[in-house]
Amino acid sequence: MSLHRLLLVEDDADMAAMLAAYLQRHGLHVTRADSRATALAALRGGRVDLILLDVSLGDDDGVAICAEIREAQDVPIIMVSALSADHQRMAGYEVGADDYIAKPFNPDLLLARIRAVLRRAGRAPSLSHRKRDSVLRFAGWHYDARRDEVTAPGGWQVSLSSRETALLRVFLANPLIPLTRDEIAAALDGDEAAEGRAIDMLVGRLRQKTDPALIRTERGLGYVLSAEVARDAD
Repeated sequence: MSLHRLLLVEDDADMAAMLAAYLQRHGLHVTRADSRATALAALRGGRVDLILLDVSLGDDDGVAICAEIREAQDVPIIMVSALSADHQRMAGYEVGADDYIAKPFNPDLLLARIRAVLRRAGRAPSLSHRKRDSVLRFAGWHYDARRDEVTAPGGWQVSLSSRETALLRVFLANPLIPLTRDEIAAALDGDEAAEGRAIDMLVGRLRQKTDPALIRTERGLGYVLSAEVARDAD
């Protein structure tokens, strides 16, 4: 099973290095960002299962960043701040944070809170957390999530079944990241069950209707979308 992927947004380099090392020792894959721009770039770059977001980021406001992310994605967010007053906590919750922890904190407590939020979120939501209000572009193709329309590089629309469209959304939420058959089945709300052959057949149909080179087989693991994905600005 692949590691949970955590995005750590912290502009204190020493704190970020310490936290990243601790969390990675405990089985989390950690990507670091130190500003709004680098955090949003990391989110565009692939799957994130949870964001650990500092409230104070130099010229950037963590609460505003949380609100901006929540407009586009459902990825779980834990806010971290030296400000522990109730109104500070409420500001985070009101813009969509899932939890809030005050500095200084015990790293073991932080790890327990992270694991609790991940358990609540579940594996399937983390695989398809992007809200369906965007146009996603990949290798000359584009998918309009608002209309469930897939357009080929030549400009013609491709007709996909609801299951094929759901599978495409899973891959688009996780570009360049190998996904196991069980992960794909879970992200499809369990409708396909976790039988590998059923997933193989569904992937085969999607390949036939799009481009076989888009979805690469990872031997002994599953499948990976082989193209980067860009999200059009709303």
